[in-house]
Amino acid sequence: MEFRGVMGGLYRISEWIMRLSVINLLWMLCSVPVFFFAFMGLVSPSVDALKASLPIIAILAPFTLFPATSAMFAVARKWVTGEEDVPLLKTFFRGYKENYLQSMVGGIFFVIIFVIIAVNYFFYLKQGSSLKLLAVLFIAFTVIITISLFNFFSIMVHLHMKVLQILKNAVLITIGNPINSIVLLLCNGAILYICLTKFNFFLVVFFMGSIMATFSFWQFNRSFTKLQTKQQELEEKEQQRLAEAQEEEAQSNAEAIPESEEESKIEISLNKKDENEKTRD
Repeated sequence: MEFRGVMGGLYRISEWIMRLSVINLLWMLCSVPVFFFAFMGLVSPSVDALKASLPIIAILAPFTLFPATSAMFAVARKWVTGEEDVPLLKTFFRGYKENYLQSMVGGIFFVIIFVIIAVNYFFYLKQGSSLKLLAVLFIAFTVIITISLFNFFSIMVHLHMKVLQILKNAVLITIGNPINSIVLLLCNGAILYICLTKFNFFLVVFFMGSIMATFSFWQFNRSFTKLQTKQQELEEKEQQRLAEAQEEEAQSNAEAIPESEEESKIEISLNKKDENEKTRD
């Protein structure tokens, strides 16, 4: 039975609330170790406890958080591309299984990069005023890597590529589309801020991850579709140019054929004239 009007709108809203909350819960359940140590570090009154939890989170994230996030993006991809009624559990765990290895390798890469950035940032921050500028550069680099992380998951669930290709294209898309990258960063930052400060427990558990994944893939898909359209236009122009070149070549060949025939006729007539002169002699 299909509802219309106000009831139809309410039904659609409740449907999307259910979808987003189910996927977010699955994402958190598959990332329980990471969220557990993050929660313990945040609620602890001691700063040392938070610092002690960070290495554990860094070790666990590639094996739990990253595969779960790839599965969440796999479901978000279905929603954005028009398949809204896909089975949630089946699609999530299929994406988890199919993308586990690539997401784990990518997770190790991103964790290493973030650790290197953090170490260098705090090192240069303690130095003189001239070297503090390098700390600002590391902040900018962190922003680029963070946006690339969202694009990494979007590319992984949407295209068949090797891990190195996914990482390279994620960075290239981030740098090549600065406006979209800034929009992605600001919107996801706003979602994260609202979830952590306004309705921290409720939104984090039920909506934070799934909303960010859906928006991130929607933004990526929009940019990717525009890129595909431009590429198709360039290919069509190239094909048209080649067709015109072939047509001009065919016309020039067609014009050259009658000239060669005329030359052959002249040669034949000259030969006949020479033969007649010889017979007269």
